[in-house]
Parts: sequence; structure tokens; C-alpha cells
Amino acid sequence: MWYNFFGTLNTIFIIISLYGVLSQLQTILRRKRDPQISSASSILSLNQFMMSFFAYYCFFIYGYSIEPFNHFIVWPRLIATLLVGAILYEIWRDRRNSATVVCFILATIAFGLGLIGLFNGEKLEDGGKVISTGIILIVTASLGQGYYHQIRLIITRGQTGAVDLKMSQFILMMDISTIAFALSMGIKTGWPLLVLAIVSASTKLVIMYLFRWVRLSESAKARRALFATG
Repeated sequence: MWYNFFGTLNTIFIIISLYGVLSQLQTILRRKRDPQISSASSILSLNQFMMSFFAYYCFFIYGYSIEPFNHFIVWPRLIATLLVGAILYEIWRDRRNSATVVCFILATIAFGLGLIGLFNGEKLEDGGKVISTGIILIVTASLGQGYYHQIRLIITRGQTGAVDLKMSQFILMMDISTIAFALSMGIKTGWPLLVLAIVSASTKLVIMYLFRWVRLSESAKARRALFATG
């Protein structure tokens, strides 16, 4: 009973978390329209958003590669992949450097291959548990590294720039429901998902705290001043 309850709840919060990703995209677009802001994507970590793209992308691939086809995994992740892809596009348009070009091209190619696989891919009937565990652990490491880079950027510059608070808040809600869902599965079965959710939730809590730190800390104020003069 608890497995079905928390599984449904987790799916709902995954869908809700999409609003957080959309909010980040809207923040970039809003900053683009402001003539007083020189960089619409300031402080945003290209590393973090590239890792987020591939995190959603990996689950999208996994959801249609297993038998039976998992609609609850595939379609929310497809939407999230598109939204994060749009964020990568806006970062590229804002910065116009080689790193953003490479990331956007890689994301575009990967997305195209993913769509081809969606309509033509073969089902992975054997070894599904091993494959899913491997994907989740790779995603966990990638997300942890990506968000560490974002956190370091905020601390170094003493400002949050274009980082959107709502994105962290909504994804944190999803992470909490994922922790509950993983526990309902039992530690032996749900530990990879539990590790992913704990790592993700921890990074969101740190970023949310840094929004307060940026407002109140004299250290953050000094770093902003140093960056502005540098």
C-alpha cells in the first residue's frame, strides 16, 4: 500500500518540479528583456545544467527501454529534457563561447538519438535492475558534481545572479517524496534511488541557504565588490 501511495505521490511531485525548471527558464528570459542586466545567464553553471540535462535524459531513455514501457518515467522526463535543453540554448545565446556551443550541440544530438530510440528502440528485457542501478549511480555522481560547481560559483562571487530559487524549492519537494518512495521499497531494493534523492536534496538545501547568505553576509558583500572591481 505504501509503495503505491508514495510511488503516485512521487510522480505528482516530479510533474510539479517541472514548474521549477520552467521558472528558471522564465528567469533567464526576463533578465534578457532588462536593459540594465548585461548577462541574462550570469552565475548559472553550464556544468550543472549539462549534468541536469543528461540526468533527465538518462531516465527518459531508461523509461522506454524497459518492459513494460513506463509512462510515469518517460513523459515527465521528456518535458524536463526539453526545458533544460531550452536553458542550455539560452545560455549559449547569452555567452556565445566554445563551451556553450559544444554543450548545446551535444544536447541536441543526444535528444535526437533519444527520440529515434523512443520510436524504434528494442526493449531491454534482461538485466533491467542492473541497468537501472548503473544509470541512477551515474546520474547521482553527475548531479553532485554539477551542483557542486554551481554552489562554488555562488560562494566565489557572493551573488546568485540568474539562479532561480523556485527551481531548487520545487525539486527539493520532489526529492523528499523520492526519499519516502525509496524507503517504502525497502533499503535493499531502493538504495540507489535513496542515494540519488539524498544527494540532490542536500545540494538544493545548500543553494537555498546561499540565497539567505548572499543577502545577509558581509563576506558575500565583499566578494561581490571584489568581483565587480576585478
